[in-house]
Amino acid sequence: MLRMPTQDEWKFALSQIRRLQRFSASQSVDIHCHCLPGLDDGPKTSDQSRALCQALVADGITTVIATPHQLGLYEGNNGADVIRAACAALNQQLQADGISLHAVPGADVRVDDQLLKLLDGDHVLTLADGKRFVLLELPHEVLIDLTLLIGELSARGICAIISHPERHMGICRSPEALIPWIEQGALLQVTAGSLVGGFGPVAEKMAWDLISANLVSLVATDAHDPVHRPPMMNMAIDALAKRLGHAVARRLCIENPLAVLEGRPMPSTQHPSSSSSMRIGGR
Repeated sequence: MLRMPTQDEWKFALSQIRRLQRFSASQSVDIHCHCLPGLDDGPKTSDQSRALCQALVADGITTVIATPHQLGLYEGNNGADVIRAACAALNQQLQADGISLHAVPGADVRVDDQLLKLLDGDHVLTLADGKRFVLLELPHEVLIDLTLLIGELSARGICAIISHPERHMGICRSPEALIPWIEQGALLQVTAGSLVGGFGPVAEKMAWDLISANLVSLVATDAHDPVHRPPMMNMAIDALAKRLGHAVARRLCIENPLAVLEGRPMPSTQHPSSSSSMRIGGR
């Protein structure tokens, strides 16, 4: 039975209150979402951004890290200050519209050989602008070795989070490539929609294989719009809880995303063994 919301929770929508009460949580954080208008392949207009934010609220999210693409196709655009300003403008609009969602700046950063220099120069954003976690996207067409980069980031006190590895065909063919990255300190983030078939059977199987091998730390929406790339966190949480239990759903979808937002060590992360690569997908 749903209890009455506390005074602090009255500011939230019922969908958000249900999420917080289900997990006895203070916030429900999405660490990867393309919700800022006019910056990348997410919403093009303020109205489209507003619709996506409303969908996030309906999906139980209370805080979203806005992560437009940086580098790659967007090299020279979407500088850190541009993203910060767009995020501030979005928060003003959300408040004016009475939408119970708070956005903080971040980026979905394409791997680049100048990445360290760009981070040092404040051209590339870390998640929640906290200088603690950076979300890295591999080139879609090729699998490159990130071991050295991950180690260099770690030496700077920055943890690499690899976005949606289950949707990268190179990783699906050679998932053992992830093991040295994780051993260097990288974390894996799978997409909520992948867990419920939203990106096809290959991505779905790989997402579950990685989670079952205890190699995944985070689930995020990677939402781009309310229709074709909607947030699917409720469905993912239900699937995780049913298949692997409440504690796993809480860790991947609530506890660890909140740790990213707050820039602190995660209460629980994966611990790969030398046999982890043999367990992925039954290998």
